Amino acid sequence: MKNHNYFIFFTLMFLLACSSDSPSETNNADQPIIPSNLTFDINIFGQSNSNPNGDGSGLITCLATATDAVSYEFRLGDGVAINSTDGQIDYTFTSQGTNSYTVYVYAYSSTGHYISSFLSFDLFVEIEDNQATWSEEFNNDGPVNADIWTHEIGNGDGGWGNGESQYYTNNLTNSFVEDGVLKITAKRENIAGYEYTSARIISRDKFEFQYGRVDIRAKLPTGMGTWPALWLLGANFNEVGWPTCGEIDIMEHWGHDPTVIAGSIHTPMSHGDTWTHGYTSVNDYHEEFHIYSIDWDENRVQFFVDDVLYYTYSPSPQDSESWPFDQEMFFILNVAMGGHWFDIDPEFSESTMEVDYIRIYQ
Repeated sequence: MKNHNYFIFFTLMFLLACSSDSPSETNNADQPIIPSNLTFDINIFGQSNSNPNGDGSGLITCLATATDAVSYEFRLGDGVAINSTDGQIDYTFTSQGTNSYTVYVYAYSSTGHYISSFLSFDLFVEIEDNQATWSEEFNNDGPVNADIWTHEIGNGDGGWGNGESQYYTNNLTNSFVEDGVLKITAKRENIAGYEYTSARIISRDKFEFQYGRVDIRAKLPTGMGTWPALWLLGANFNEVGWPTCGEIDIMEHWGHDPTVIAGSIHTPMSHGDTWTHGYTSVNDYHEEFHIYSIDWDENRVQFFVDDVLYYTYSPSPQDSESWPFDQEMFFILNVAMGGHWFDIDPEFSESTMEVDYIRIYQ
């Protein structure tokens, strides 16, 4: 009887031992799962060559994937965190202007372990509260608005003082508005003894202003010998002449040095081959629209391309020799051909400057 009881006891102990987890199995169940192969990308809405920091909406899309991840957390700054199971979120930043941001992503596994990454970028949000006090939107197809613009005709005095080779006309083949865009076309065409025609329009006596931010959205022509310009002259030009009236070149471009954009100041102190200027580079000047700007107040003129500052003119001392800019000025938009210091491509046929709008903020 005793032997029988011992047999039952040892049999039960053997079965219990066989039914329990081994130490190695217990350890495997408690192993952490750590995600791997994390990829992270941010798409900026409306981003293009002409809008590298987006279209002003402030909208981004975050995309993340990782092996063994079951959820994601995106941290966008200022305490903002958004969770996602599929690794994708949309978010809209609202701080106006161009700002730098860093977004972090955390990829979590089913055991709560994670890996992380981050991306930094610049984002532009349109300044909605700052309404233009004046604008020329070029909305009416056909000739330019005669209430704002006057055509200057001919070759001027000595090629407008620069030895230029074009003859400016008021023909619709040289200047017209189409689909909301002003187009000024320079072309090889014989007229009045000159080999090229183009257009030069001015706002003198029709629209003049003093101080403010000026934005001009434009696409530039191509070809060696082209010389497009968006610029301002003092409204007292007829009374005092140049350079006493002052000149602000918001944008100048030369086809023989195509990626260079210039912003220049001409005053009695420095004019003609002026040394008061700045340069920047725009590689797709003829393929995309860019915004060429100045910010002009009583102390300085700043020059921008796509809201990026590249030159500031702020003379000291500020006197009549260095600062004739305490008066109203008027616009000049033109495409010249050639000059006394550069040649025209003998194969040139025609090319066009396009202007989408001019806006002033005061």
